[in-house]
Amino acid sequence: MSEAVTRRTVLLAGTALVCSTVAHAKASSSRRARPNIIVIYADDLGYGDLSCYGARTIATPNIDRLAAGGTRFANAHSPSATCTPSRYALLTGDYAWRASGTQILPGDAPAIIQPGRFTLPAMLKRAGYATGVVGKWHLGLGNGTVDWNGEIGPGPLDIGFDYGFYMPATLDRVPTVLIENRRVVNLDRNDPIRVDYKRKVGDEPTGAEQPQQLKFGADPEHSGTIVNGISRIGYMSGGEKARWSDEALSDVLLGKAIDFVRARKSQPFFLYYAVNEPHVPRAPHPRFVGKSGMGPRGDAILQLDWTVGAFMRELEQQGLANDTLVIFSSDNGPILFDGYADHAAELAGAHRISGPYSSGKYSIYEGGTRVPMIVHWPGGARAGHVSRAIVSHVDLLASLAAMVGQPLPDDQAVDSFDLRPALFGHSDRGRDHVVEDTKLMVTNGASVSGSGARVLALRVGDWKFVRGGAQPSAFHGNPIGTQPHDQLFNLARDPGEHHDLAAQQPARVRAMAAQLDRIERDGRSRPPLTRQSRKREA
Repeated sequence: MSEAVTRRTVLLAGTALVCSTVAHAKASSSRRARPNIIVIYADDLGYGDLSCYGARTIATPNIDRLAAGGTRFANAHSPSATCTPSRYALLTGDYAWRASGTQILPGDAPAIIQPGRFTLPAMLKRAGYATGVVGKWHLGLGNGTVDWNGEIGPGPLDIGFDYGFYMPATLDRVPTVLIENRRVVNLDRNDPIRVDYKRKVGDEPTGAEQPQQLKFGADPEHSGTIVNGISRIGYMSGGEKARWSDEALSDVLLGKAIDFVRARKSQPFFLYYAVNEPHVPRAPHPRFVGKSGMGPRGDAILQLDWTVGAFMRELEQQGLANDTLVIFSSDNGPILFDGYADHAAELAGAHRISGPYSSGKYSIYEGGTRVPMIVHWPGGARAGHVSRAIVSHVDLLASLAAMVGQPLPDDQAVDSFDLRPALFGHSDRGRDHVVEDTKLMVTNGASVSGSGARVLALRVGDWKFVRGGAQPSAFHGNPIGTQPHDQLFNLARDPGEHHDLAAQQPARVRAMAAQLDRIERDGRSRPPLTRQSRKREA
């Protein structure tokens, strides 16, 4: 071979190597800008329920490992102290209290996020992501009536999800069936499902009629139709083969989440994995029963931790762990007794479910919305960091949209802020304020809803203002934190909100009350786009 040919061969090989390296770098850069995104949303998990958040009576090694490899937030907030409004805000970027009908929904409620709405999954789908939801839905289905025996919609597939495998509402509400995309799973056409939340349907026993059939007792609200030895809120008949087993449900959902990941690993994907622990009724798999020493609630937390570990191991085995952003949190604060006599309160012992904060689920106190939150993304989120930044789940939409290069419509996601530096642990500067929300509970026949007065609070730095207007109240033993007068707390000095400073700081109360009024009146907290910013977006 001549010297000229050899030199040309070497040059071509070198050029090919450079081109290959550049192409790989571009692909890696593109993948880094668009990682897979997974939101693992626990249900009623408290700030004090995890060992990485200081729990000493229970160990959660898998979630602790997630925290050690990412950023753990000490000042993260669910948008509400109850489930439906938090999920609404997470997916839409709007505080749920701005919209009507966003209280805790019955199992047969119509869809509260309408088709065509700008949502987190719709935005990511536009960015080229495959999108899926597995687990709890509880955002309503249909347009007021649902044919459980036919095609079900509108629902998740109409607001941006490509795939769905989900519970219609909650573990304690009928119908106790799973839906895949638009149809009930394992439905026998000869055994049609009927659901009613006002009167009994069919001839199946209820908890009120046959309490001796129950695995554990229930209050009147939860004493409807008995399914799997547990009475529920509401009444149903039929669908015997479609009904879930509470003890096996977590494994079923984990399997579907893994199936989704395996089937879509060749392209960026978004999975909203809404697990069911430790919401009532707590009936964990037998392999966890008795392991916590704190009864079914503690055992359910161990089941949650195991599930997170199994899911993360699957990501590693599929070679996806380094290219996946995982956000773990809870939809609201915790509660011990929530309708079922599972002895959670008696067996809690020294365990403080809300850590240093007061109350929990349903409450305007910090225990209602101050939740555990972990962001794990190798190379993207700061590892081993504890952030003091104020962040809210409502900010995920704007932050992830900015990450994948998608603009926000000016009239959508109106309360969502781009908090990427804080979200990924590179800055402790988060929100300068956040609105906290709950609704007083009202009992109506067989169900309890959040259709009472809406209660709002405003956090600004270490200060918290709670708007007055309701009498002191509690729900299932949880102090709601409402008073007929405004309240003011300094959370740096008084994290448990025991000392109301409103009378001592009237000027601060007036200023924070005016700010909260303005946030309500303006219909948004994210500033509208200016003409110049609109041109840049275009």
